Amino acid sequence: MKNLAFLAVTAVLMVAAPYCGTAQTKTAPKTAGATVPARSDQYVMQNAEVMLRQGTRLTPLTKNVVLPNGTKVNYKSGIVEFPTGKKTTLGEGDYVTTAGDIVFATPASAAAARGDNSVPTDSQYTTYVQKGAAPTAPTTTSVTAIGTPNDLTSLLTRKVQLLTEKISLMTPNPANQTAINSLNQQLQALDAQIGR
Repeated sequence: MKNLAFLAVTAVLMVAAPYCGTAQTKTAPKTAGATVPARSDQYVMQNAEVMLRQGTRLTPLTKNVVLPNGTKVNYKSGIVEFPTGKKTTLGEGDYVTTAGDIVFATPASAAAARGDNSVPTDSQYTTYVQKGAAPTAPTTTSVTAIGTPNDLTSLLTRKVQLLTEKISLMTPNPANQTAINSLNQQLQALDAQIGR
């Protein structure tokens, strides 16, 4: 009798074992053809259409995209909805990274995303140093006295550029002390212009 009970319990465990294992390791169902985006992929608005940019290759989207952080990109309208519920619409050239960050192509599209329509549509960003780029020799810039809020904005923008250059020169170690000293002098001149 004990052997029969033992065999019955063993049989039940053998039948139930595969189901117990899958219940503990349950994964989200995969959609057919779904792929995880590469870190360098971008969802860019081009010619009033949202495209997937992979390197230099552009592919039109055929369905909405949900990024790993929960950001949603509507392929028809270019509306981007963040996990917080905030929404914005991509302008021409704007793109969304796979991390869910928006990079604006023009100051006007960045201002429009904030609800500010006072920025001219033909305005352009000034050249900036991209993270991870090889440091370049600092350039000297003449700074004029502050007369309008736009002058202050340009001075502050230049200060950010100089600080970014300084950080890139100092990371991972201060390699070019002459260039850093030159940037420090430029920053001091800007601070004097700004009035700080």
